[in-house]
Amino acid sequence: MAELVLDNVDKVYDNGFHAVKDLSLDVEDGEFLVLVGPSGCGKTTALRMVAGLEDITDGTVSIGGKVVNDVGPRDRNIAMVFQSYALYPHMTVGDNIGFGLALRHEPKETIKEKVGRAGRLLDLTSMLSRKPKQLSGGQRQRVAMGRAIVRDAELFLMDEPLSNLDAKLRVQMRAEIAGLQRQMGITTLYVTHDQVEAMTMGHRVAVLRLGELQQVAAPQDLYDNPDNVFVAGFIGTPPMTLFHAGLTLDDEGARLKVGSQEIWVPRDVVAARSALQSRNNEEVIVGVRAEDIHPEPREGYSTLNAHVVLAEALGSSVHVTFALEGTPVDESRLGSGLVNEEEEVGRLRHATDIQGTAVFPPRLHFTTEDPIQIHVDPARIQFFDLESGIALR
Repeated sequence: MAELVLDNVDKVYDNGFHAVKDLSLDVEDGEFLVLVGPSGCGKTTALRMVAGLEDITDGTVSIGGKVVNDVGPRDRNIAMVFQSYALYPHMTVGDNIGFGLALRHEPKETIKEKVGRAGRLLDLTSMLSRKPKQLSGGQRQRVAMGRAIVRDAELFLMDEPLSNLDAKLRVQMRAEIAGLQRQMGITTLYVTHDQVEAMTMGHRVAVLRLGELQQVAAPQDLYDNPDNVFVAGFIGTPPMTLFHAGLTLDDEGARLKVGSQEIWVPRDVVAARSALQSRNNEEVIVGVRAEDIHPEPREGYSTLNAHVVLAEALGSSVHVTFALEGTPVDESRLGSGLVNEEEEVGRLRHATDIQGTAVFPPRLHFTTEDPIQIHVDPARIQFFDLESGIALR
């Protein structure tokens, strides 16, 4: 086992594309850290630099206290599990698991012992003599895991290993991989675009966007306290509802102007966010989680008039997509300075359709275009800077 440290790592390709920008991460000994972000954000490139499969433009990668920038992949004592299983179809499961050991000319008895141990760990003992074509997708992924386990590596690197599995198998394999990592205690860096995988598997989650690290935190902290609008919108299913609001402070609390309607925020909620004190009579970005929007009135909650766009009955709950008058958030323009330009401000102020999603109890019935009243928990509202998208706390 070993600590993994990325210190100000950059990757710039020959065509000038800056794939990873000043990435610093510290994965503790025995930790399971998940690197998550949308497609093209640089997460796989970062993983490949750790593995030695991509050259590092700048910065350092250290494994177990040793800088490995100039160390070849074979000498880094890591094990990788890829999106594709990459099993040899003509070999048995046991031979596939032990293939790397055979290449290193380890004794046959040692290989047999390690393959047997991996088979027991992964519930593959009865399948060691089968060929890959006789296995299910989940079993093939276990074989790929077994090939990594027998190497006795210091570090596991996993690149979207569950993306080829169906939904039910993904849930099962998430639990199996997380349990296996806990049992073995091996430092693991796991890459995925699926934020559900990230939230359910990682001790901590690191969020990337356009090659830049946005936030690193424990899953619940990431969900409850996002550092910026991107993290707030990316983490969570359904995603957070984000919109512009005019903030007015007084001795009793704050009013948030949303279109022609208002959300009332009590004084204690405002007082807990010192950054709001300097934003009186300014426009801010407001975020509300789906579970903090309710179909029935509650004491202290604000009521907004909206209409139903889509209602999806999922058995255990109903996901209601709603729309109301107001200004939605254009994430692509955050930090660009465009919100300061007169033309852009005019465009935003004339936007009239905020869309969001609420999770309601089961067996409630809604029809598209029906008017609906939604009730927002003011204590759970998140606030962000209008131009930068950074959280106001």
